[in-house]
Amino acid sequence: MLHRLLIVLLAVALPSAGPTASGALLDASVERSRAVAAHAAPGPAYSAPLPLPVEVLTPFDPPDQPWGSGHRGVDLAGRVGAPVRAAAAGEVVYAGTLAGRGVVSVQHADGIRTTYEPVESAVSAGAQVTAGQVLGTVAAGHASCAPAVCLHWGARTGPDVYLDPMLLVTGWRVRLLPWDGAPP
Repeated sequence: MLHRLLIVLLAVALPSAGPTASGALLDASVERSRAVAAHAAPGPAYSAPLPLPVEVLTPFDPPDQPWGSGHRGVDLAGRVGAPVRAAAAGEVVYAGTLAGRGVVSVQHADGIRTTYEPVESAVSAGAQVTAGQVLGTVAAGHASCAPAVCLHWGARTGPDVYLDPMLLVTGWRVRLLPWDGAPP
């Protein structure tokens, strides 16, 4: 039953994974859907890292293959110096410079890792943070937003399993679609 529900969720949440999708893409999509479904139930509360309302400048656009091009997070409109807050409680696993930009990554107890960049960090690796705790401030320098300033916010459950971080804060609707019983 859960497998059937996940297939239905794929048809709704991942329209690009249609009948021509490769088996690898379908497997990755099922894994992403399972991860999102596992976190849609009551559990750790997530919130946006910038003050509400947030404006998404560049939406989540996962690659077709783990090594392919895509946008593995969202770019949120911001301003230099705006506080960046932890989306949920967790442990800071990275706080430093990466590719010339400040990056902070937080590992959450539910297996999701959120990443924030570019950030002037106010925390260090190994620090325990609470939900909403300031991690640092937005810095200029995210190329895909220029000349605007933005915060790139990502979420993942494994090395190649990225989630749309907006689903962590907005949730999603389940719509049941007709199913003829045939395997995907």
